[in-house]
Amino acid sequence: MGDIITSYENNGVFDDQKREHLSGIIKDYEKVPGSLLTVLSHAQRMFGYLPKEVLYDISTGLKTPLSIVMGVVTFYSYFSTTPKGKYTIRVCNGTACHVKGSRDILQTIQNRLKIKGGEATEDFKFSLETVSCLGACALAPVMMINDVYHGKLSSQKVNEILCQLVEN
Repeated sequence: MGDIITSYENNGVFDDQKREHLSGIIKDYEKVPGSLLTVLSHAQRMFGYLPKEVLYDISTGLKTPLSIVMGVVTFYSYFSTTPKGKYTIRVCNGTACHVKGSRDILQTIQNRLKIKGGEATEDFKFSLETVSCLGACALAPVMMINDVYHGKLSSQKVNEILCQLVEN
């Protein structure tokens, strides 16, 4: 089981350090019952998403059928099988946010970044997602950028936030 990660190309995403680290994580958990979520979470943080090669290696290393691994990945919205941007923007579309203008917030972001929900910008600086609820109804309309909440939004406020991030 030493080096189970052998199918990656060295393209900047799957560098040797990440390969070694993931291999070690899988080895640490290979005999721990119920460790699939933990290993998937580590891999998601490490790679930014879960490429098919990573899922295959996790399946092999944990001796868990790939169908089970894929079932878990597709069930939890936290996991992604497509590359994400440096900044993942999640726009709430729950009732409170919808009533208070989340549609305008989403449209502002789409127009500014030239992407739709589920897409990333060409440079992978931004990803955009719509979600059912962010659990911050008192801040409606609200969005999250990575782990930071931004509430009581207007189109102007969204443009100011995006302007700061574009400069970074």
